[in-house]
Amino acid sequence: MAKYIINGPCENFGGNVKISGSKNSALPIMAAALLSEEESVLDNVPHLSDTDVMAEIIKGLGCDIYRDKHGSMRISANITKPKRLRDYSLFSKLRASVLVMSPCLARFGNVRIPLPGGCKIGARPIDLHLKGFAAMGAKIKQGHGFVEASAKNGLVGTRIYLDFPSVGATENLMIAACLANGTTTIENAANEPEIIDLADFLCGMGGSVTGAGSDTIIIKGTTRMHKNNHKIIPDRIEAGTFIICAAGLGSGIKTENIEPLHLKPLLAKLTEMGFMFETGLDFIDLKPCQKPKSVDIKTLPYPGFPTDLQAQTMSLLSTSDGNGMVVETIFENRFAHIPELCRMGAKIKTEGNAAFIEGVKRLSGAEVKATDLRAGAALVAAALKADGTSKIHDIEHIERGYENFVEKLKNLGVDIKKE
Repeated sequence: MAKYIINGPCENFGGNVKISGSKNSALPIMAAALLSEEESVLDNVPHLSDTDVMAEIIKGLGCDIYRDKHGSMRISANITKPKRLRDYSLFSKLRASVLVMSPCLARFGNVRIPLPGGCKIGARPIDLHLKGFAAMGAKIKQGHGFVEASAKNGLVGTRIYLDFPSVGATENLMIAACLANGTTTIENAANEPEIIDLADFLCGMGGSVTGAGSDTIIIKGTTRMHKNNHKIIPDRIEAGTFIICAAGLGSGIKTENIEPLHLKPLLAKLTEMGFMFETGLDFIDLKPCQKPKSVDIKTLPYPGFPTDLQAQTMSLLSTSDGNGMVVETIFENRFAHIPELCRMGAKIKTEGNAAFIEGVKRLSGAEVKATDLRAGAALVAAALKADGTSKIHDIEHIERGYENFVEKLKNLGVDIKKE
């Protein structure tokens, strides 16, 4: 297993970093491209293990997919019937693999996939996805590690209320509804920026999607979708991670190719901590701040504070001035990074879904392991400001979500290598 070796503290951190396309936007849009037999072209797709796995799943269906080194991807689903998907090893690596259900069910009337996996950050059942499909007339079968959905006469538009504003369920049902007979209304829908990006792509394919970005999304079904050329939005979580890395060092950084409004919750907390920044149409320029104050964080569905930045923010609070608190309301097992941060000298105690952080002056380098994607990013942020050498193991988690991470960190002045 590969690992990162980081020598800290990084005393000359700073500069500009160009943010890659959003992983959490690319994956559902790759799946949505299967709604048409024509070739769609996606730009700004990040080169990540997650997008590689999704590409392999799409190939496994019998579709053609090609990507170049510049982030462009062509997907052609010119097939009359998808091949049966049996490779559990692929689905076990990627939670978003469940998103191929909707275009296959809507277009071909049947789909059978292995149950998906992904980061072990808590129970994330797909019951909301399946309940939505069932409400649209699909018959659902589960067993032996597989799930199957069939709608021989096509899906039917209906009104669906989500018990929780699940991003994945919202995306799957939006995609399926595009080829349903009639109008589908999704209430209590997720309203993340990635949902809006998916809606824009679906509309570009000839779909009718309104209300994306609110809690009610309306999709008018059509009989055929066509090709579309689309550019994936920037990755707000990657941008937030780099900003937090700089903040932990008291340094400045300019993140480019980013939509500042997507990071409003993080910027609000950084302001509360004493940081200043400048924003433009496509950049955030964080100014140095030597003694940031601790704050309290509570994760919530968008536009609340993102759970995908919780671990990194805890790393920042571990050396901030005073005591802070983090409350995790989205995933019950998203504190696995805490023992690893404590190995580096952080003082963190937990009680239920709350973590209490006492800021310390310095962290120390240590051997730690990334237990999931964002936990790994938090350990990198901690290693940058720790005294001595840190070795971060199980970095395959980190490389699921950060494109050219080592190269970008090196360009910012970090002494890091992968071996």
